[in-house]
Amino acid sequence: MRSTGKCMLAVLAICVHYVAMTEGMSLARMGTELRCQCIKTESRIIHPKHIQTVELIQSGSHCSNIEVIAMLKSGQAVCLDPSAKWVEKIIKRILERAKNQ
Repeated sequence: MRSTGKCMLAVLAICVHYVAMTEGMSLARMGTELRCQCIKTESRIIHPKHIQTVELIQSGSHCSNIEVIAMLKSGQAVCLDPSAKWVEKIIKRILERAKNQ
């Protein structure tokens, strides 16, 4: 009877450990996704020939700022200042394309 109790305790400990680990992983992933991506923004003009893609992230519960992230052809990700005139033009084009599709 005593060894059965130890076995049950070991199984219970393994189950509690497994639940704690999987819950911790999901919370850690949520923590990285639920925050602003841009700490610093660039307002200087970047020539369009250097830009590969542009991602527009609307403000929401994850971040109160509109974020514009340009992936350069060099592989570098650059956060653009959404209030810069040239970035506003890019945002306008992105929204127009999305509206037409």
